[in-house]
Amino acid sequence: MQVGGVPKSITRCESAEELYEAAKAAWLSEEKHHILAGGSNTVFADDMSDWNIVLVVNSGIEITEETDETVTLRVQAGESWDGFVAWCVERGYAGIEAMSGIPGSVGATPVQNVGAYGQEVSQVITQVEFLDAESHEVSIKPAEFFEFSYRDSALKRGLKGVIGWVEFKLYKLGGLSVPMASGQITNHVGAEYRSQLPLDQVREVVLELRSSKGMVISEADPNSRSCGSFFTNPVVSSIKALEFPDEMQKWKMEDGESVKLSAGWLIENAGIPKGYSIPGSKAAISQKHALAITNTGGASAADVVELARFIQERVSSRWGMNLIPEPNLIGF
Repeated sequence: MQVGGVPKSITRCESAEELYEAAKAAWLSEEKHHILAGGSNTVFADDMSDWNIVLVVNSGIEITEETDETVTLRVQAGESWDGFVAWCVERGYAGIEAMSGIPGSVGATPVQNVGAYGQEVSQVITQVEFLDAESHEVSIKPAEFFEFSYRDSALKRGLKGVIGWVEFKLYKLGGLSVPMASGQITNHVGAEYRSQLPLDQVREVVLELRSSKGMVISEADPNSRSCGSFFTNPVVSSIKALEFPDEMQKWKMEDGESVKLSAGWLIENAGIPKGYSIPGSKAAISQKHALAITNTGGASAADVVELARFIQERVSSRWGMNLIPEPNLIGF
């Protein structure tokens, strides 16, 4: 977002061990602190002068197990997520190709069960090394421990701790993807739904689709100066979903009883168009995607949060829905 004040201190952690020690010191201190990785899904307040930042920069990718059909990879938390996806596509490892272009770090992906175009990290995570904030003990936890669901996990619902590395089990499919669970991708290339496509083609298409929405970081695109989707798509009961117009985008959830609604549609149909800005503010709705708030140049953190509140109030008033912010809001 390119907003936020200067912190009191920054501690760089280049190994999992350094990260765990810095985290424990921060937890034992009475001072304000935040453990930061890529920062792509974070908005900092304008005054951070009494905050200490622990910066996650440990990197590395290690093959821990390999068969003719699968490969298991242990990836350090500070590794770039998109860099890791590109690394896998180049080597023919399938399972995360549709999550190309997502900014941030590998260690952050389990927190909100990152996903895109029909893939989620919970589908391929096997285990995680985790430092528990209460016991200060480091242990290896299976994926089930984190209770993954749509854009959610136990880490978002109160479980406190730090991730040192994440292990993924991916597939060797002769250079092809796993079956594509996204009509956007298959329609784009004229293929049938659930088709297996060349991995590099999937990555190329996803980057193109994300760029068209301003969702790939680019100096040439001011719409990408954002933290991606600012609100999560609301999930309601199938009965509640009937209250909304037929033309609204809706997606049935795997449980068969709930429906995901389009937050972008709710925003635009509450009378807030793409590109909208509160008069005098440097924060605006993206011109490409109604769900993103952008920094048009020189915005303050206060500008961003004021626009977010305005959107919530308008959507609540028009549709009776409370939009939940997706990024971490620190220092507010």
